[in-house]
Amino acid sequence: MEKMETHEQLNRSMKKRHLFMLSLGGVIGTGLFLNAGFTINQAGAGGAIIGYLIGGLILYMVMVCLGELAVHMPVTGSFQKYAAKYIGPSAGFSLGWMYFVGSAATAGVEFTAAGMIMKHWFPHTPVWIWCAAFIVLLFTLNALTTKGFAEAEYWFAGIKVVAVVAFILIGIAGIFGFIPLSDRSTPFMTNLAPTGLFPAGIAIVFVTMMNVIFSYQGSELIGIAAGESEEPEKNIPKAIRNVLFRIIVFYISSIIILSAIFPASELGLLESPFVTLMKIAGVPYAAGIMNFIILTAILSVGNSCLYASTRLLWSMAHDGMAPRVFGKLTKRKVPLNALIFTISFSLLSLLTSFIAADTVFVLLMSIAGISVTISWMGIALSQYMFRRKFLKGGGKLTDLKYKVPLYPIVPLFCFGFCFFILIFLAFDPTQRLGVFYGVGFLIACVLFYKFKLAKKVVKKEEEFTEQTIVQISEQES
Repeated sequence: MEKMETHEQLNRSMKKRHLFMLSLGGVIGTGLFLNAGFTINQAGAGGAIIGYLIGGLILYMVMVCLGELAVHMPVTGSFQKYAAKYIGPSAGFSLGWMYFVGSAATAGVEFTAAGMIMKHWFPHTPVWIWCAAFIVLLFTLNALTTKGFAEAEYWFAGIKVVAVVAFILIGIAGIFGFIPLSDRSTPFMTNLAPTGLFPAGIAIVFVTMMNVIFSYQGSELIGIAAGESEEPEKNIPKAIRNVLFRIIVFYISSIIILSAIFPASELGLLESPFVTLMKIAGVPYAAGIMNFIILTAILSVGNSCLYASTRLLWSMAHDGMAPRVFGKLTKRKVPLNALIFTISFSLLSLLTSFIAADTVFVLLMSIAGISVTISWMGIALSQYMFRRKFLKGGGKLTDLKYKVPLYPIVPLFCFGFCFFILIFLAFDPTQRLGVFYGVGFLIACVLFYKFKLAKKVVKKEEEFTEQTIVQISEQES
C-alpha cells in the first residue's frame, strides 16, 4: 500500500467533457436498462410516463439549485458542505451520511444487477460470485488517479449514449413497421390507448416515484466533482443544461417506446426490455451485444457511485464529520481509506448468496431512493438559505454567475414535493419500512452529531482560527 499523505487537496484534473460524461454516465445504467421495465410493469405506461416526467421536473429543480451553489462555492463534497454552512452543521453531517449510505447502496444495486446480467452467459454460476468479481474490478479502477478514472468514465458513458440512441431508432422503426418484430404484429401506438395507460390506478405513480428518483440518481455528481473540475464557473452550468436535456429525452423516449411495443404485464426485472426488443427486432447477436453494453453501463454507474461516496467521505473527514483516517490521500491523490470503507458497503450485494437477486435489487434500490430523496431536499433547502443569507449580507444578484430562476418558488416546491413523496410512501405497506428506516437513520445522525460531535467540531474550528491568526501575525511581522 502506498504511503499516505495528509493535508493535501484533490487535483483539479477533470475537464469539461469529463464532467459532462461523468454526470450523464452516473444516470444511464440500471435505472434505465432494468428499472424502466419494472416501473412500467408496476404503474402501467401512463403511470411510468407521468412518473418520469414529474421526476424530470424535480431533477431540474435540484440541478439548478445545486448549480447556483456549486458555481459560487466549487468544493469537493459540495452539497454536504452547503447544508453544513447554510442550514447547520448537524444538517450537513446527517445529509452527508445519508447520501453516503444511499450512494454506496446504489453501488451494491449495480453489482447485483451486473451479476444478474452475467446469468445470460453463465446461467449456472451464482450471482454473488460475479458481484465479488466486479467489486474487485471497480475497486482497482477507483484506486487509480482521478484523471484515469474520469477518462475511463468518459468512454464508458459514450458507449451507453450510442446504445440508447440505437435502441430509440430501432424501437421507432419497430413501432411503425419499418422493422418486423418477430412473430408480433406491428404495434403502432395501440398499447398506449387511454384505457390501458393506468391499469393500477393513478395513485400508483407516487408509489413508484422511488424507482424514478433512483433512476435519476447520479446527476448530483456534477456538484460532488466540482472540486476536481477545471473552470467550474463555466463548465458546471453547461454540464447541467446538457445533462438535464439528454437524460429526460433518453428516459422519456425509452419509456414511450417500451410501452408502445410491450404490454406492461410482459415487463419486469429478470431480463432487460432493451435486450428483448433487440431480439425480436432480429438484430444479429442482439442478446449478447446488448447484454454486454448493459453490463458496461451498469458497472459505469457503480464506478460513479464509488467515486461520489469516496469523495464525500473524504470531504467530511476534513470537516471533522467522519474519522480522520478517511481524509488521507495516496501519492496519486486518491482517498484510498475512504474507498476501502465505501466498497465494504457494496458487499451488501453478496446477500444474493442466500437471498433471491431480484429481492436484494429492490431492497437496495429502495434504500438508495429514499436517501437520495432526502438529499435532494437538503440541496433545495441549502440553496434557499444560501440566497437569503447572501442577500442579507449585502450580496447582489448580479454577483452570482449562475442563478436559480423563479426563486424562492423553485427550491420551496422541490423541497415540498420530495417531502410529500416520503409522506405518501409512509402509507404504502411495500415502502413504509424503508421510509421509517431512512427517516430514523436521519434522526439518529442528527442526535449523534448534537450529543457527540458538536463540541469536537467547534473546538477544531477554534483551533484552526487560532492557527490562522498566528500565521497571519508571523507573516506581518
